[in-house]
Parts: sequence; structure tokens; C-alpha cells
Amino acid sequence: MRILAIDGDPRALDLLTACLRQACPQGELHPFSSGHKALAWLKTAGAGFDAAFLEVALPEMSGVALARQLQARCPRGNLIFVTEFPQYMGEAFDLHASGYLMKPVTVPEVQRELADLRYPVQEEAPLLRVQAFGNFEVFFQGRPVHFRRSRTKELFAYLIDRRGAGSTMGELISILWEGRLDTPGVRSQLRSLITDLRTTLQALGQEAVIIKRRDLIAVDPKQVDCDYYRFLAGDRSPGNLFRGEYMSNYSWGETTLGALTGEDP
Repeated sequence: MRILAIDGDPRALDLLTACLRQACPQGELHPFSSGHKALAWLKTAGAGFDAAFLEVALPEMSGVALARQLQARCPRGNLIFVTEFPQYMGEAFDLHASGYLMKPVTVPEVQRELADLRYPVQEEAPLLRVQAFGNFEVFFQGRPVHFRRSRTKELFAYLIDRRGAGSTMGELISILWEGRLDTPGVRSQLRSLITDLRTTLQALGQEAVIIKRRDLIAVDPKQVDCDYYRFLAGDRSPGNLFRGEYMSNYSWGETTLGALTGEDP
């Protein structure tokens, strides 16, 4: 479940965030100090939301105005107001809000709201999220994924760029160790990277992301939420953010991901 928490008061936002983490520890939580920041994130991420907990009195934009914009972007996103002002309850429910909580909010109240949403959430197995534009990063349920070996992320970036096409051990050696001979020692290093990649993903329950057959390894594009793949499918919001500049400092000849990620190999 993807949850937004929006409040201009830092202490109130911290309390709300803490309650949400306890009430829904498996959720993907995104806290924001203003409506503009929440809307900018939704646009950049190209994502919707399942529930938004928002204050009525927000800086620069009222919570009611924000709710209208959130509703336009995600009609089945549940709106739950969390506020000190009971007089806005009528406006909130005119917007078909799912709930209206009075501050200070408590964990049991948040749990009740999440259990009785206006638009029930059909939980799907969470996908690994891959950010290719900007710095190449990997996330799972809102948290960064860390590999034990520094070069594992470079290996994964190349496989993501291949979009499901298989790569041989020899090809990967020529890419990751440009100019090095294909020796048993180098093959051993590559096998360690592949093991690190598969073990890390397996620990997250995401082992299906990697397809391994004899001398071939690939990613299954259907098993990841990747901004690069969405861009190629017609969603221009990730690419527009970088004004058409491709991926990073990973340099793989004519491959596109070599200009997208912003890291040295």
C-alpha cells in the first residue's frame, strides 16, 4: 500500500508518520511538508497512491484544494483528513473523503481508517523499483537496496538496460572489465557479483527478477517498476525531468543506460 502523509507542522508530520509506520509496517510511506511537494513527487514518480493522510491547514495550498488535485490524479485514492479543525468536515465528505481524524492522531485510529477505506486496496505483490534516470538506484517498498559488492549495481544496471535480452558471461566480462582477458580469475569475480545480485534479491522475495540459464543471465522486465521502461512505453515524465539527457556515466558503447545513472563504474 502506497501512503502519503502531508502536514506543514514538522512535529505533527513526525507523529503522523510514526503512527502510520506502526499501523501499516509493510506500507510504502511518503511524508511531505506541503501539498506542492506531494504533487511534484507524484508527477516525477509517475505513481498513484492508495491513501493520503492530509492536514486541512497547509502552507501555500489548503488541504481541500490539495485533495481536489489528488483526486483528479488518482480518483480511487483514499483521502483521510487529519486536522484540528472540525468545521471542514462537510467539505471533506463532499469530496468523498474516506475519513476525518482529529489531532492528535493515534495508532488505533489510523489502523481503523486503513481497515475501512472507501476504496479498498487490492494488494499486489510489491515490485522492485529501479530508478534509471539521474543516479541509478534500486528500491524495495520505499527503501534503498544495498548490495554487498560495489560492482553488483553496475552489473544490474547493464542487465536492466538489456530489457530482458540475455547476456553471456563473456559479454559481461567485456563490459564490466573492459580490456581484461576472459580468465578463470575474472570469471570467478563475475560469478561472485551474480551470486550477490541473486542473493540480495532473493532475501527481498524478488528472485524472479533474475533469469539464469546456463551461460545466460537476464532480467524479467515484468518483475520491475522501472522509470526507463515506462519512458520507453510512452510515459515522458521521467525523461522530461532530465530534459532528454540519457542515463549515467556507465559507458557501454551504444547502450542507452550508459548515459543515465550518474555513477562511475
